[in-house]
Amino acid sequence: MESLHKSRTWDIVKLPKGKKVVCCKWVFKKKEGTLRVKESRYKARLVAKGYNQIPGVDFTDMFSLVVKHSSIRALLGIVAMHDLELEQLDVKTAFLHGELKEDIYMQQLEGFTVSKKEDYIYLLKKSLYGLKQSPRQWYKRFNMQSAKPVSTHLTAHFRLSSALFSQSDDEIEYMSHVPYFSAVGSLIDGVIGYVDADFARDLDKRRYLTGYVFTIGGCAISWKATLQTTVALSTIEAEYMAITEACKEAIWLKGLFSEINEDLQISTIFCDSQSVIFLTKDQMFHERTKYIDVRYHFVRDIISRGDIVVSKISTHENPAYMMTKSLPITKFEHCLDLVGVHC
Repeated sequence: MESLHKSRTWDIVKLPKGKKVVCCKWVFKKKEGTLRVKESRYKARLVAKGYNQIPGVDFTDMFSLVVKHSSIRALLGIVAMHDLELEQLDVKTAFLHGELKEDIYMQQLEGFTVSKKEDYIYLLKKSLYGLKQSPRQWYKRFNMQSAKPVSTHLTAHFRLSSALFSQSDDEIEYMSHVPYFSAVGSLIDGVIGYVDADFARDLDKRRYLTGYVFTIGGCAISWKATLQTTVALSTIEAEYMAITEACKEAIWLKGLFSEINEDLQISTIFCDSQSVIFLTKDQMFHERTKYIDVRYHFVRDIISRGDIVVSKISTHENPAYMMTKSLPITKFEHCLDLVGVHC
């Protein structure tokens, strides 16, 4: 209750005519402690019964972005490679930092009704846990939905104003003790990718399997094994389609590192097919490959610009081999060692 009052989560008002009240409840949980370090705690959280909300009336948009596991692994790889110290934080009552745009009315808490205002209700001002739009409002609180990489910390057209300043007394007090600081990105030796494709392992639809894995500092950060969407007519076409998927992931990783101010060098993708490597660098159409879908040829532009380099590697030294084939235990463990994974 202290956190709810401190965040000014609601106002006590009378219910306007024609408005619906959202119910609420308490959720209780025992948070286990750490032996001889931290004792167990009993916690309570007030949640709104969001399943009572009406779409288009109580909320409109509810989509909110979620971090990819590859992003977390990439960050951990940078920390390990540069021998940095990793810290984590937990935002206390995170959803209560989001501002609600809709007028949502909620019943008073059982056992905490305001004296002489028993027939009043809460007009919610903060995105309480349980509301459909709460995750989205928490995300929008920091205005990151349109964030893009920049070369300077402050763009030329940007103007400061009091409207950008925090309106919360608690935040103003906290900010007064936080010094301004900046961080300088460090240099990464480069992200290395490995790609492979099998031969029609899908016995039902005869589709090939694409497998790739990316490493940074010898640690696996992103990988995927999936059936190709179309049936390839040759091994070269299957490998070519696999390289295309790997290049798409490499481009995304480069964008990720640029956003955290890391200077990512040209990514290298290793493939065990020399014929496919020639195909990625050859702009001419050939009789044997002219049927390949045009959408897969975008990899040629990426390579010609120098964004990505495709190089040859021995099949026995390609860790993506384990993504597409069933291997004996010794070869499987060898592939795991190549990407820094130990059984």
